[in-house]
Amino acid sequence: MGEHVIKLPDVGEGVAEAELVEWMVEIGANVREDEVLAAVMTDKATVEIPSPVEGKIIWRGGTIGDVLSVGSPLIKLEVDGDGNVKPGTEPVAEAPKKTAPEKETKPEQKPDAKPSVPKDEQKPEPKTNRAAPVSNVPRNEGEKPVASPAVRKRAAEAGLDLRRVPGTGPAGRISHQDLDAFVAADGAGGMATGSAYRRDTSVKEVPVIGLRRKIAEKMSIAKSRIPHITYVEEVDVTALETLRAELNASRKDDRPKLTILPFLMRAMVKAISEQPHLNSIFDDEAGVIHQYGGCHIGVAAQTPNGLMVPVVRHAEARDIWGCAEEVARLSDAAREGKCARDELSGSTITITSLGAMGGIVTTPVINHPEVAIIGVNKMQTLPRWNGSEFLPRKMMNLSSSFDHRVVDGWDAAVFVQRIRALLENPAMIFIEN
Repeated sequence: MGEHVIKLPDVGEGVAEAELVEWMVEIGANVREDEVLAAVMTDKATVEIPSPVEGKIIWRGGTIGDVLSVGSPLIKLEVDGDGNVKPGTEPVAEAPKKTAPEKETKPEQKPDAKPSVPKDEQKPEPKTNRAAPVSNVPRNEGEKPVASPAVRKRAAEAGLDLRRVPGTGPAGRISHQDLDAFVAADGAGGMATGSAYRRDTSVKEVPVIGLRRKIAEKMSIAKSRIPHITYVEEVDVTALETLRAELNASRKDDRPKLTILPFLMRAMVKAISEQPHLNSIFDDEAGVIHQYGGCHIGVAAQTPNGLMVPVVRHAEARDIWGCAEEVARLSDAAREGKCARDELSGSTITITSLGAMGGIVTTPVINHPEVAIIGVNKMQTLPRWNGSEFLPRKMMNLSSSFDHRVVDGWDAAVFVQRIRALLENPAMIFIEN
């Protein structure tokens, strides 16, 4: 029998480390060749690590949430044959980075031993009737309850009014036992045990790992590096909604149902062709703006694991139906956690839609290193004046943010107004330039 160490492989171009997000095997388990051992995350892509050999797990490197360098030992197996390491050799790896601060553990302190007292000098403790019923008769007005600072702190944390707690000590002094008796008999001051209104003072610590950590890092970078400017405009989508309904009614069975997103994407492609500097990525490190010819548009998608932004590549080369098909495919892949790494990067501008939740205005955060994000808000029927009368119109706000290092306020307004004109006159979206 031999031993075989599997190291964290190269999981992507330019990736030097990855976060361990899930173990698929336990120590002592037998695994087959190509069986998945663990899942790691790089940027926003989750990568499964398969076993290249068959054997028994005898060691695992790292815990969930650790960030491991490429090449670090990940798994050690007992295998038939010689293996690739000397038996009994402990894998050596650099200390993993923790994604959440560890609690400092202090050695347990033993209480000081009480000095022995001769038996004949020991005095019996005064007996108190702690099982006696506790009354809720309040003290006289202005009378302050007598209690130690520790008792007062405990009562404040529990939300108890000490004026209602009878004390059994000298001069009515309230002890910890008095608090216990009051809670047991009176249910924390009028709130019975088991009541729906019972106070909950618990605190749960949730490690920030996996996709949530990546989102937090991305948003922190975006807000710290990008000076945002947000521009909100109202759009009349009455004609667009009529056209969309007609196209959906006449669509072929193999075509996805059209939402507003494909129309918005095609409007953005046209607007970008007139303002190509918006189709950019800002390179903070090099101080360079990379301006692209192709339109790679990100679509923010909420998944069971958190927010992901799959990318519709070359939207300029797709018609309405092509955009709809790609959005549907990528959305399904994101929800199932099957997006490839290159499907989650390379976008220059993102669409985010919270309209279904009912919001009428948002202040979207730019997906770094992009230079813009377009937010779709709630659609609602509102009265609008046409010069002679009020008519019901379907209205929707676009809340858009721009990187003020690249896009001036005037250019941002021109861009959004162009999109607005195209959405309000949807036939123009289909006219070739």
